[in-house]
Amino acid sequence: MMVQLEWYLILAAALFCVGLYGVLVRRNAVAILMGIELMLNAVNINLLAFWRFTEPAAATGQAFAAFVYAVAAAEVAVGLALIVAIYRNRQTVDMDQINLLKW
Repeated sequence: MMVQLEWYLILAAALFCVGLYGVLVRRNAVAILMGIELMLNAVNINLLAFWRFTEPAAATGQAFAAFVYAVAAAEVAVGLALIVAIYRNRQTVDMDQINLLKW
C-alpha cells in the first residue's frame, strides 16, 4: 500500500502551520529560529513528495531539498551568531526588549 500525495501535503501543511504559529507567537529569539526551521522542513517534505509522485527518475527534488538544507544551516549559523551578539550586549533574547534600531 502506497501513501497518497495528499497525506504528505497535509503533514507538510500542519508542520508549516506549527512553525508559523511558533514564529508569530513566541518572544524568545531561539524559539523563533526553531519555528523557521519547522517551516523549512515542511517545504522539504513538499519538495520530496512532489518529486516522488511526479518524476522519481530525476533527482531534482533531492537536489532542491539539499539546497534548502544548506540554506537552513547557513540561516541557523547567522541567526545564532546574531542572537549571541545581542545577548552579550543586552543580556536578553526577548524580542520585545531588543530594540536596537531605535534611537
